[in-house]
Amino acid sequence: MVTKKATKTKEKKASPTCEDKFCPVHGEQKLRRRGRVFEGTVIKKLPGRVTIQFERILKLSKYERYEKRKTKIHARLPDCMADEVSVGDLIEVAETRPISKMIHTVVTKTKKESKK
Repeated sequence: MVTKKATKTKEKKASPTCEDKFCPVHGEQKLRRRGRVFEGTVIKKLPGRVTIQFERILKLSKYERYEKRKTKIHARLPDCMADEVSVGDLIEVAETRPISKMIHTVVTKTKKESKK
């Protein structure tokens, strides 16, 4: 008897219409990613902007120990990703040209959703 393997059919989602001109994927003036890429947890979400926080370890040579420090970064949130990102999610941001006084990064993708 021959058994057929069940194949999973993936339904492709229609790409959302994004009217944001600074969207790194859909925008007419695409933001070019350059520099470093960071992963962090969303601690604050505002219209068009998120604040992420991540920890880093710094060595204190005088005391021969390590210290944890937290860094906050403000990032541009494209309109097409606004529904996907919420507070507590793990996201990836990449450096771009300066967009405003505080914003020098843009959200590229979501890594892990928070448990609600």
